[in-house]
Amino acid sequence: LAGNAVRFGAVADTLVIGEGLETVLSLRTAFPALPLAAALSAQHLRAFRIPRTAKRLIIAVDRDEAGLSAAIALQRRAQAEGVEAKLLVPRRKDFNDDLRADGPVVIAAMVRAQVVDNDRAAIDPHRTRSP
Repeated sequence: LAGNAVRFGAVADTLVIGEGLETVLSLRTAFPALPLAAALSAQHLRAFRIPRTAKRLIIAVDRDEAGLSAAIALQRRAQAEGVEAKLLVPRRKDFNDDLRADGPVVIAAMVRAQVVDNDRAAIDPHRTRSP
């Protein structure tokens, strides 16, 4: 399992990875077509092997010490490998807590607000640029 993750969707040039299944499936609720991967633990997130096809990695953070540390370590390694890497931060502990409190429409808006223009098409291919 080390270095791998449970994948949802085919990896193209952008992949969203999160520490836990709940985080990843919560994002999938808001973005059904989004290529996602669940690392299943903070240690596995830190050790994730970035697919060769990935040019951008969006890392969904769990807001605890282990999750944040692993996300930052993966971000640094991705950047050292020439892959753009961005952290995606929930309002609460994780995106599952946000989904249960706010629903998928609010989660989608929050994610769109955190990603740059060139990532918006990758995370939400049926939507054009956000205002």
